[in-house]
Amino acid sequence: MRAVYAATQSGDNPLTGLTVGELEVPEAPADFRRVRVVASSLNHHDLWSLQGVGLPGERLPMVLGCDAAGVDDDGNEVIVHGVVSSPEWRGDETLDPRRSLLSERYPGTMAEYVWVPERNLVPKPPELSFEEAACLPTAWLTAYRMLFTVSPAMPGSTVLVQGAGGGVASAVISLAAAAGFRVWATSRSEAKRQRALELGADQVFDAGERLPDRVDVVFDSVGEATWAHSLRSLVPGGAVVTCGATSGPAPSADLNRVFFLQLRVLGSTMGTREELLRLARFLVMTGVRPVIDDVLPLDDAAAGFQRLLDGDVFGKIVFRH
Repeated sequence: MRAVYAATQSGDNPLTGLTVGELEVPEAPADFRRVRVVASSLNHHDLWSLQGVGLPGERLPMVLGCDAAGVDDDGNEVIVHGVVSSPEWRGDETLDPRRSLLSERYPGTMAEYVWVPERNLVPKPPELSFEEAACLPTAWLTAYRMLFTVSPAMPGSTVLVQGAGGGVASAVISLAAAAGFRVWATSRSEAKRQRALELGADQVFDAGERLPDRVDVVFDSVGEATWAHSLRSLVPGGAVVTCGATSGPAPSADLNRVFFLQLRVLGSTMGTREELLRLARFLVMTGVRPVIDDVLPLDDAAAGFQRLLDGDVFGKIVFRH
């Protein structure tokens, strides 16, 4: 089976372990369904796996990828939900302490086929292309949950999105603008700030720039580089919703500001199958579509990984299988 996989791991040079080649077809659990992958998309999670974060070395080689859209063995066009919960778990899959993402315990999506529990298959709306659908299960689902499940902000509120070029950030901008929020966004790049305006941001600012007013909620997936600015940007009683830390996980907590202004720090991770269903329906109803930076053949995966590592991306890198 043709696949993109982690053969080795390196914290300093993660791409040295990235391999495109043939792997033996894995033996899947009896209750898993097979999906022929048509498109998959790239996430920072894939780079972290190559660095040895969240993927133990004894599980190598491991097929990478959390996101996919394809066709199951019955001919149904499907989106693959990447959060695999325990068979006995009931309720929100993201709260299952034994949950995993595809490419952590089970082989990922960057291959000819992926095997997942039947409950992880979501019908792909015909209005979405396979490439668009492949962007949804990680970055866009994370953004949807942050905005509509975890955040206390309501339409009409002012929200700030840090790091406008990232997959989650660009998704939050698009979804929030379509839902009636006033969206402000930051980026170090003038080109990315202009792209954020095109997605629906009301105003854009340089990273760390003083804002004209304080905001109700900040969406932060960057971490150390933006955390202080995120806290300073909030109204008293405001909230920062965090889903990641691409620049580092250990900023100053600034507890004096947090308790004196009664700020809230809300964590958010991925999303549920039901949220993925609603996200797909929301895109069909509003006409919003994922921002795709580039579509590459699966055999050119290394080029996509290099661009993500360099930060030279706005939106999603998609692989066509």
